[in-house]
Amino acid sequence: MKQSGWRGSEDLWLDEAYKMLVESGVESVKVMPLAKALNMSRTSFYWHFEHREALLNALIQRWEKKNTGNLISQTERYAESISEAVLNLFDCWINPDLFDARMDFAIRNWAQQAPDLKKTLEHTDQERINAIRAMFTRFDFSEEQADTRAHTVYYTQIGYISMMVEEPLSRRLKRIPAYIETFTGSYPTESEIARFESRHQSRITKQSG
Repeated sequence: MKQSGWRGSEDLWLDEAYKMLVESGVESVKVMPLAKALNMSRTSFYWHFEHREALLNALIQRWEKKNTGNLISQTERYAESISEAVLNLFDCWINPDLFDARMDFAIRNWAQQAPDLKKTLEHTDQERINAIRAMFTRFDFSEEQADTRAHTVYYTQIGYISMMVEEPLSRRLKRIPAYIETFTGSYPTESEIARFESRHQSRITKQSG
């Protein structure tokens, strides 16, 4: 039975559209399936969005705000060393509340059939790389070194996302110090690693439990 007198909220419709996007791709994000999943009428959708395209644009904006916005913020966080700065960035790869890898993957797939989104994605990738480059530059790397290292850091993570790599968090954490050395040329200190791991202790405990 459809719910009457309640149209939901914009976030409610967006949340359901997000689920469909990451699970089945953009082709599945349609008004009728959304209404059915939420047990609401089709007309309730139009109370919040003018049309399907408006909903899709809202999904893109959510992705940009969360993934790109948080990534840039992490590169700008205070750090006493380049190792600590990269570990701040690595928070994005460990904490899905900061960076949603599933949505990034879905957006990249969607962009293959949407020229305008592909242009947005290219701009977004460059914006993220620029932020990582600026992070290296702050620690006195040359422009050439900062550019190369920024691309290496970013493309490595995008490779993880594009290949849908799944590995235990404990295994990835063991690689973190060597990754830092590879990307920065210096090995992180024990205290830097300890602070990083403490930020993610709840996830480590949950996965090992």
